Amino acid sequence: MASLPSVESVTVLRVIVGVSVASAVLGWIEDVRGVSIRVRAGAQICIGLIASSIVVGHAGVAPWLVVVFTIGVAGYINVANFMDGVNGISALHGTVVGVTYAILGVVFELPWLAITGGIVALAFFGFLPWNLRGRIFLGDVGSYLLGGSISITAVAALAHGVPFLAVIAPLIVYLADAGFTLVSRVIRGRRWSDAHRDHVYQRLTDSGISHFRVALLVTGLSLCAGAIGIWAAVKHLPWPIEIVLLSAILAAYFVWGAVATCLKRTSTEMIDREGMNS
Repeated sequence: MASLPSVESVTVLRVIVGVSVASAVLGWIEDVRGVSIRVRAGAQICIGLIASSIVVGHAGVAPWLVVVFTIGVAGYINVANFMDGVNGISALHGTVVGVTYAILGVVFELPWLAITGGIVALAFFGFLPWNLRGRIFLGDVGSYLLGGSISITAVAALAHGVPFLAVIAPLIVYLADAGFTLVSRVIRGRRWSDAHRDHVYQRLTDSGISHFRVALLVTGLSLCAGAIGIWAAVKHLPWPIEIVLLSAILAAYFVWGAVATCLKRTSTEMIDREGMNS
């Protein structure tokens, strides 16, 4: 006879569903009517604060983590939205992260994590055929759903003892690309909220690489990072070694972007010179 879900699993699953739905609704409003940056940020923080408070209280971890988790939820909703710029990249991201979290749920005997990861993976994998061909896009409603579901799942996993690097590993490419772009724009005195094409994945497509190949590159690196996180958690790999391996993945991503940008710039300069000489 199958056992009923534990109270812990039901509580966490309710929080995850609540954040996912609330994030999607906020994204839908943004798609249909538009929302100011302040209102949007305030709503994201409220979603993160309420959910994080419940998770922290239920898991019995340090109360100060509510602040960290709130920022994490609100921040990753925006990261997922920023990174949704080429065909298939978001659907593939949801699939990879979902599978990684499902495996971590099995490894650490957290049924709710295995269930949530499986649902996220199946949902975005099912959307992949349309998203990959550019026939249907996620829009804000889809990217907010992606960011909200992943971020609250990550927060709950951390609160219930899953190692930090194992949880964050499949997210590092998205986080690094969005974070680096944000910091570089601020340093250069540009408004971070203005439309731009400064992300590494955008520069890769601007260099002539197809959407499909860029999406596969980001997904492949995220998959490798997630596998490293799982392997390190299972084998109790020392965290400095894991950091080195994950750093190598990020280095490969940024180097690839830099090389593509340089080649594009060189090609453009050569075309301009030929035009002036003709």
